[in-house]
Amino acid sequence: MSATLKFTNKNKTDFHKVVTQRVENYFAEKGISKNADYRMVIKTIVMFSLYFIPYALILSGTISIYGMWLCTVIMGLGLAGIGMSVMHDANHGAYSGKSWLNQVIGYSLNIVGGDAFNWKIQHNQLHHTYTNIHGFDQDIRPRMNLRLTPAVKRNWFHRFQVFYAFMFYSLQTFFWVIVKDFMQFDHYLQFHSAENNKKQKTKRLLNIILFKVIYYFYILVIPALVLDVAWRQLLIGFMTIHMVGGLTLTTVFQLAHVVEGTDYPEPVNGTIEAEWAVHQMHTTANFAPQNKLVTFFVGGLNYQIEHHLFQRICHVHYPSIAPIVQQTAAEYGIPYIKNDTFGSAVASHVRLLRELGLKETLKMASDF
Repeated sequence: MSATLKFTNKNKTDFHKVVTQRVENYFAEKGISKNADYRMVIKTIVMFSLYFIPYALILSGTISIYGMWLCTVIMGLGLAGIGMSVMHDANHGAYSGKSWLNQVIGYSLNIVGGDAFNWKIQHNQLHHTYTNIHGFDQDIRPRMNLRLTPAVKRNWFHRFQVFYAFMFYSLQTFFWVIVKDFMQFDHYLQFHSAENNKKQKTKRLLNIILFKVIYYFYILVIPALVLDVAWRQLLIGFMTIHMVGGLTLTTVFQLAHVVEGTDYPEPVNGTIEAEWAVHQMHTTANFAPQNKLVTFFVGGLNYQIEHHLFQRICHVHYPSIAPIVQQTAAEYGIPYIKNDTFGSAVASHVRLLRELGLKETLKMASDF
């Protein structure tokens, strides 16, 4: 896949310019930084605590096997929390104005089993630029017998995906820590031509291997050495962490793009006939914006519209700039898609999964 798609502003709208200026004015008038503040520091401590305190309790050997299992459930939520609320901002360059600090915090992804280099390419470059465009956005590519876009050929088994989709969602981070990074590293080097040589490939591969060794050492080897438990119990705990984390992470990301009302534009002659910002408004949805618990835990990803337009702004500011974005969209007649509650967003996703499984084509919200 070669990412050469172009966006053209066929309607000559200045939406992006205006909404950006208004958001810039907000921060200037308030005299505040676009980066993290004390709220983000507190959140970072909470998310790492959700992951590492249960881990420490497990290693202490002072709790029952059922208590250990409950700790792995909490670790799964911590894994998701670190992914959505900590490393996500850092790897977007939004956590701090200091690039080295963003890099260090971004490596929290490597500590929990992933690879920040691969993630930045898949998420920052491909997903954020080519949102919901088949063949470009890796987040909607065909995988695990799921049809997440009408551009993918419908098979007979897709009619049942509404029943098995969430089971596959729960396996996403497990696949990620086992093989995904190794499958991606060589392919993704094409996006960094300066590193696409034998020396750099070797360096990238060794970096992935090093962090995988560190991860598996603390997550499986150390518990096996210090605890009197069977290997099957260790594996059950390991799978629980990733099934809880994977289900949480994947569901949250699906609620932002694979719900009713979002579009799946198809390029014509390598061109999307809309400016990039308008494209984002048609392919992205918010959910549960008034739910403070959801907003805290998912790292502002329920304000996905604001995140896609302003990915270098720390997510703690999204609730404040959301009214600016919504008002500007209304002035330009551009959709601002949202589901008011988490439950309604899940229901919308399920309905769309069912429709994608039963119909060859979907009725798009609009032709922009």
